[in-house]
Amino acid sequence: MSRLANLFNRKSRAGELMPSGRQLGLIQQLLLQALLIFIAFTVIFPILWVVSLSLDPRDISRPTELALIPPGASFTAYAQVLERPTNNNISFAALAFNSFRLAFGTSVGAVLIGVLAAYSFSRFRFAGRELLMLGIVAVLMLPSIASLPALYVLLNKFQVADPETGRAIFNLRDSLAGVGLAIISGMLPFSIWNLKGYLDTIPKDLEEAAIIDGASANQVFLSVILPLATPALAVTAFLGFMSGWTEFGISWQFLTKVSDHTLIMELYNMVGQYADNTPWAKFAAMSILVAFPVSAVYMSLQRYIVGGLTVGGTKG
Repeated sequence: MSRLANLFNRKSRAGELMPSGRQLGLIQQLLLQALLIFIAFTVIFPILWVVSLSLDPRDISRPTELALIPPGASFTAYAQVLERPTNNNISFAALAFNSFRLAFGTSVGAVLIGVLAAYSFSRFRFAGRELLMLGIVAVLMLPSIASLPALYVLLNKFQVADPETGRAIFNLRDSLAGVGLAIISGMLPFSIWNLKGYLDTIPKDLEEAAIIDGASANQVFLSVILPLATPALAVTAFLGFMSGWTEFGISWQFLTKVSDHTLIMELYNMVGQYADNTPWAKFAAMSILVAFPVSAVYMSLQRYIVGGLTVGGTKG
């Protein structure tokens, strides 16, 4: 028994040290570590450059050197951006509020519509189900910007006119609501596909047990399915929020009023015709301010996001 126990312990320790079934040699470990260091450097180097530019009071038009803390480093560029990023008469707070409204609405719309459609595809059998699912997958492979001309024409038809003058006082296309609908239309194929894959992993026995206990169809969906699908819902909500927060192409083509501009649009407005015309310090500072909120949330939820995507994509 002692020999068997010792053999089991040796195998257990070997499994802990070598999860892949074999141990890497010294040369292989050095090569692997060198590769990982190189990958980390290529990712971190641009970030360090942007941070350095944002702290550089010289606001050099053609940055050619990298110093993590440049001479005379200051947060002047951040203060200028927070007051008013560009010459347009709109503050950073107003831009952030517009971006948040767009991102939040996109996130909620993608989750609400996506989970209802995904549940229908996962639990019900109806005519044309396979064909519709195939169409969703086909749309998923297309870039969302490809539908921009059709969305522009469609949303531009929804206008509210002044009864006295006949002039349009509201145009759905030229509004954050219209941009949000356009983003949701591009986000829905992924939301449905990801949520359906996750819902397929939830045993139907749980729903049958709830029905036997007297629960209605709505109670089963709200009290059984949605709590179990929380990881996938969180992933979909976060990706929808990120899509709305970083959206540029649709917003730039649809919106004409400065009061509706988003952070990404004003960041693009900082770019001059030539490199000498671009305020690089302010541009770098605003880039960090725009990217930091989403990056922080992503880093804190990375484990759940990767896990939700993996489970959602294993079964279709």
